[in-house]
Amino acid sequence: MGSSSGLVDWRGRPVNPKKHGGVRASIFIHALVLLSNAANIANIMNLVTYLRGTMHMGVAEASTTASNFFAALQMFSIPAAFLADSYIKRFYTVLIFGPIEILGYILLAVQAHVPSLHPPPCSPTGAQTCETVRGSNLSLLLLGLYLIPIGDGAARACLPALGGDQFDTADPVEQRQETSFFNWYTFAVSSGGFVGLVLVVWVENRRGWDIGFTLCALCVLLGMLIWMAGFPFYRNQLPGGSAITRILQVLVVAFKKRNVQLPDNASELKQLNQDDHNVLEELQRTDGFRCLEKSVVETGETGPWSLCTVTQVEETKIVLRMVPIFLSSVLGYIPVPLILNFTVQQGNTMDTKLGGVHISPATLFVIPTVFQMVILVLYDRFIVPFLRRITGYVGGVTHLQRIGIGFLSATVATGVAALVEAKRKRVAEENGLMEATTGIPMSVFWLTVQFFLLGVVDVTSFVGLLEFFYSEASTGMKSVGSSIFYCILGVSSWLGSLLIQVANRVTRRADGTGGWLDGTNLNMGKLDNFYWLLAVLELVSLFVYTFFARRYVYRNEQRVVDVDTKVPMEGATFGDVMI
Repeated sequence: MGSSSGLVDWRGRPVNPKKHGGVRASIFIHALVLLSNAANIANIMNLVTYLRGTMHMGVAEASTTASNFFAALQMFSIPAAFLADSYIKRFYTVLIFGPIEILGYILLAVQAHVPSLHPPPCSPTGAQTCETVRGSNLSLLLLGLYLIPIGDGAARACLPALGGDQFDTADPVEQRQETSFFNWYTFAVSSGGFVGLVLVVWVENRRGWDIGFTLCALCVLLGMLIWMAGFPFYRNQLPGGSAITRILQVLVVAFKKRNVQLPDNASELKQLNQDDHNVLEELQRTDGFRCLEKSVVETGETGPWSLCTVTQVEETKIVLRMVPIFLSSVLGYIPVPLILNFTVQQGNTMDTKLGGVHISPATLFVIPTVFQMVILVLYDRFIVPFLRRITGYVGGVTHLQRIGIGFLSATVATGVAALVEAKRKRVAEENGLMEATTGIPMSVFWLTVQFFLLGVVDVTSFVGLLEFFYSEASTGMKSVGSSIFYCILGVSSWLGSLLIQVANRVTRRADGTGGWLDGTNLNMGKLDNFYWLLAVLELVSLFVYTFFARRYVYRNEQRVVDVDTKVPMEGATFGDVMI
C-alpha cells in the first residue's frame, strides 16, 4: 500500500518511506503479538484447570465457559475491526481497548488472591461437597474473563492490518518484506504460545493463579509499552467511514432498483460523487454480480440510500467473492482444534517419559508450537526464496495455494491420528489395560507426526488465510479482512463442539450408552472412528475449497514487482526473478 492511499505519520502528515514503516516499525508490533499471546494462549490451554480446581465448576460448565472464552477472543475482533476501519485509526483502537485486557487479568488476579472472592478449598476427606462458584463471585469471574477478549480482539483485528500498512507493495523490496511480515507475525504468535505454555502455565500451576494472572497482566502491559514506543515510526491508515453502511447501501439501493434496466455501456455508470472526495481507494468496475450495478444507475434520485458509486459496488463484490472461501475454510479448520484437544487426552494415557523425566500432558502443546516456529523459519528463509525463483510469486505460491496445502496437511493429520489411536487401543488391549486411564506402554512421541502435520497447517493455512483476507480487502476494510480470519477460528471451534455432540447422539445405543466419545475412558470409546469421520469431513472440505479457489480471481497481483519498472513481472521463471 503506497502513501497515496491515505497513509500518514503520527502528526497526520504524508509518510516519509525513509523514516516511517518498514521492518523497523513492524518489530514493535511483533513484540506486542508475542507478549499478549504468551498470556492468552496459556490461559486458553489452562483455563479449565482453574475453573475446575479453584472455582469447582463441573466438567460441562468448565468446558463450556472455556469454549465461550476462546470464541469471544476470536469474535470480538469483528466489531473492533469495523471501528478501526470506519472511525479511528488502528493504533488508537488498540490503545483504547488494550488496557481493558490488562484490567481483566487484574480482576482475575484479585479474585484468585482474596479468599472471600472464590469458593473455599474442598475438604481433603471428601466429607463435604465442593462449593461451586456462584452469585457475585461468578459475576466477577465472568467479568474478568470477558474483559480480556475486548482488548485482545482489538489487537487481533488491528495489528495484522497495521503491520501490512508498514509496507508498500509497489516497492520491490517492501513487497517481499510484507510477505515475510505475515510469516513472522505467525512466528511471534507461536513464540508467545511457547513462552506461555512453558512459563505462564508453570507459574499458574506451581506458584498460584493470583501470581499467574498478575504475570499475564504484566506481559500485556510490557507488550503495550514496547508497541507504543514505535508510534513515531508507524504509517497510519486514515479511517474511511463505515464499510457496513456502504455495503448495506448497495444492497438496499440495488433491491429498490431491481426493475431498472442496466445501460449497455458500462462507462455510463456513475463513479464518484462530489461528496466522495475522502475515498481511500477508487475501484474500477469488474464483471460479475451485475444485479448490484443497478444501484449505480441514475434515476433522478440522489442521496446515499438512493444512488451508489462504482467503488461502493466493487467493495461489496469483493466481500461476496470471498464468502465461498470463508465458508469452505470454516469447514477445513474444524478438525484442527479437535485433534489438538484429543491428542493431549491420548497423551494422558500413554508413556510420557523422556529419558528419566515425565512430560506434563499440558506441555505436549509445546511440541506443535516448536514445530511451527522451526517450519516458519525454514519456510520464510529457504522455501519461499526457492519457490519465488521458480513461480515468480512473491510468496513462492499464491495465497489460496498455500491455504490448500494446509488443508491437505490437515486431511493427512486426521488419517494419521486415526491410525495412531487404533494402535494405542490395540496396545492397551494386548496388555490388559482397557480399564486403565494411564500407563499404556506406548511412547507419547507416537503423537509427534500428527503434531508436525498440524504445525504445517498453521504455517500454511494460518498465514495464508490471514494474508489472503488482508490483501484482498479494499483499503477501507483492511482490519475487517484480518478479523475475518479469526472469525473462521471461532466459528470452526463452535462447529467442532457441535460435531462432537451430534456424533455422540447418533452413535449411542437405545439405552443411551455407547457413544463414540461418551465417558471418561478413551479406551472404551471410539475416538479412532471419530478421527476417520473428521478425515472424511476434511477431504470433502478440501474438494469444496479447491472448487471455489480455482474459480477465484485475485484483486491484487501477487507476482514479484520488477525493480526497474515497479510493475508485476509476468511469466517469471527461475532465471527471471532474483531473491
